[in-house]
Amino acid sequence: MNLGLEKQVVFVAGSSRGIGRAIGEALLAEGASVVLTGRDAATLENAQAELGSGGRGDRLFSIAGDLCDPAVISSAFERTLRKFGRVDHLIANVGTGSGTPGWKQADDEWRRLFDINFFAPVRLTQAVLPYLLSNAGGSSIVYIASIVGLEASPAPLPYSAAKAALVNYSKNLARQLGPQNVRVNAIAPGNIWFRGGSWDKRLSSHVADVEAMLESEVPQRRFGTPEEVASLAAYLCSPRAGFSTGACYVVDGGQTRSR
Repeated sequence: MNLGLEKQVVFVAGSSRGIGRAIGEALLAEGASVVLTGRDAATLENAQAELGSGGRGDRLFSIAGDLCDPAVISSAFERTLRKFGRVDHLIANVGTGSGTPGWKQADDEWRRLFDINFFAPVRLTQAVLPYLLSNAGGSSIVYIASIVGLEASPAPLPYSAAKAALVNYSKNLARQLGPQNVRVNAIAPGNIWFRGGSWDKRLSSHVADVEAMLESEVPQRRFGTPEEVASLAAYLCSPRAGFSTGACYVVDGGQTRSR
């Protein structure tokens, strides 16, 4: 399907591997120019080399750095403007669910998980919005949230609360930016497997437990793939999703029950 993304520039935060990398690949396939980002320079360089093959390298730009840092964010958008001259869409795929279980959580842990899962996407948004608002043809923001932000789960409490805050923020931001032709949506993935990801690591030592979880909790009885999330993200950036804003799209094989 031609999504009409040719000549569009998409900044994909957190795109050196997993879901973010798949989003970058989907956007490149649709003719968009893509900014890849990641904290690990070697992993990012590998993604740049592989995704830029087949003559797509001129539409690809990579920036290494920690996007929790406001100075890194500001520099990243300045470099993007120098490279492509514009930014049309933001995919905010930053976060981590790594944490400890239980109700007793230290203040530092709450701050850490909120900083990367909520405040980093907010900082990205506030830095990019002046550029998005200047686009006469309209722009969009897509946040990669999680199903843990929608209902109860065994995930660490600070992580779940931060993702819930992100979903709420995206919906309210959509109300404010709608009249200015900037669409805002969130995607809440369920259990997504990719090599080197958290589920890949769990499978290496707890195969039976993981299989039992899929059997009992996920009606489709399987993991999702990064590509299944990426295809939705690319669509939400496109003019074909022109009337879609203020929503949170669940991609979880039917796992959630409350929505």
